[in-house]
Amino acid sequence: MAAMSPIMNIMVKAAEKAGRNLSRDFGEVENLQVSRKGPANFVTAADKRAEEIIFEELKKARPTYSFLMEESGEVKGEDTDYVWIIDPLDGTHNFMHGIPHWCISIALEVKGRIEAGLVYDPIKDEMFRAERSGGAFMRSQRLRVSSRNNFESAFIAFGSAMDNKNYAEYANEFTKIAHIAPNLRRFGAAALDLAYVAAGRLDGYWERGLHPWDAAAGVLILKEAGGFVSSIDNEENPVYSRNIVAGNQPIQQDLKKALKSLSKEKAA
Repeated sequence: MAAMSPIMNIMVKAAEKAGRNLSRDFGEVENLQVSRKGPANFVTAADKRAEEIIFEELKKARPTYSFLMEESGEVKGEDTDYVWIIDPLDGTHNFMHGIPHWCISIALEVKGRIEAGLVYDPIKDEMFRAERSGGAFMRSQRLRVSSRNNFESAFIAFGSAMDNKNYAEYANEFTKIAHIAPNLRRFGAAALDLAYVAAGRLDGYWERGLHPWDAAAGVLILKEAGGFVSSIDNEENPVYSRNIVAGNQPIQQDLKKALKSLSKEKAA
């Protein structure tokens, strides 16, 4: 593994500890699939346990830092300039159905800027990580976005919110992109989608309805791998805008242009 800073070592230790617990819990999911109650309550408990482990490890190492977490929300520490942003189990529905595509996401935000990010897939033991201006890595391997520059050869991932409030918008976007990009994929774990773009496995990605803990780590990893990421609709910080379009430079630009053209058609 390439040399890591003290902060990244802390993040890796917390992610690996939580990952061991989640992996054991994932091994139980197959048994729960056939039960009358199903795995939902069990997975919710596993999610919360993982968050508690990460919280405890990070709190022990940096006791004054603040937290923003999927399950527990905002926990203000003495130092509000330093904020851990945590998703203990991104891809919950995959986990619940026994599909081995889910991850842990941890980022450190300092004075409003993401300085370190980690996305860990315990099942494949893939640890994607980056620190600002230090490059992006998967273990010791340097990450770079792909060089594919047209929709015909590109793999584009997308996400869709679980509720139906914005279903028409999602359906219109999917239809638009499907006509110009034949290779669409929906994997169900936003943080891994961003990490996969960083690794060159995917060439582009878009999604609406995201939360900061879904995006914070992956956005930094992608940028440090030479990728581009922005809000779909405006110039807001993509971590907090709740919508993201990402990719290598040509794919991200073309994907954003196609998505924004729908907004113009709707306004016309």
